[in-house]
Amino acid sequence: MRRMDGRRVGVDQGNTDIFSDFSQGGDMWTGTGARERRRPVTFSEPFRAPPLVQVSLSLWDFAEGANLRADISADDVTETGFDLVFRTWSDTRVARARMSWIAIGEVHSDDDWDLSQPVR
Repeated sequence: MRRMDGRRVGVDQGNTDIFSDFSQGGDMWTGTGARERRRPVTFSEPFRAPPLVQVSLSLWDFAEGANLRADISADDVTETGFDLVFRTWSDTRVARARMSWIAIGEVHSDDDWDLSQPVR
């Protein structure tokens, strides 16, 4: 469990289109086997440390006639952003996908002191 000072907790959120391959005939729609798409996300302001990030599918448009397979995650989380990751495999055909995300973590405060800078 991560404990945070309640006065310094920040929440950022968003909804990001990952891909739309149906109209262009992209590999998520026409391909088979392992496929992956990543989309970088930048937070509206930096956190003090990498926040906790939760992702979910907010839109999925799959073809009928095959199993629905999706693995979604947040990868490479830093203080300033992360990568949304959508993976599928085998014969699954995905026309488009959108992912929602929420980041919760400690934020900077006006009371923070930057001791790395010399005092003048």
